[in-house]
Amino acid sequence: MCKPVDSPTATAETAADCELNYADLDRWSNRLARILLRLGAHPGAHIVIAETPQPEAAVSRLAIMKTGGIPVSLTTETAVDRADFGITTKAGRELVTDASRWLVLDDRSTLVHYLTGSDAPLTEAELNPAQQMAA
Repeated sequence: MCKPVDSPTATAETAADCELNYADLDRWSNRLARILLRLGAHPGAHIVIAETPQPEAAVSRLAIMKTGGIPVSLTTETAVDRADFGITTKAGRELVTDASRWLVLDDRSTLVHYLTGSDAPLTEAELNPAQQMAA
């Protein structure tokens, strides 16, 4: 992924069929971060990104970091053993043989949550719900 620049319209990621600017990357990752929070993402959570093409991998990495989680590439068998859950696609899920919880990005239910979710910046209440309940 390219280093952030001052212009939100500057290209952040490119793929054969997609060019993603920094503003889009930010909005897309906000939507995905909300899904990850509902799945239990939290500061320090290890979340594996497996067999996920660009720009989905870039969006996933940023979304994980926005939740305080730690993105982990699936490079060893032990990565999944230490993970809280993982992110992949339908094609990638067929290649991953473990029984861990996986968020499948192109699954219909995931897409519905993603497309109907807010792309606004995450709030402190979303990131720290326990603190908000105690207040």
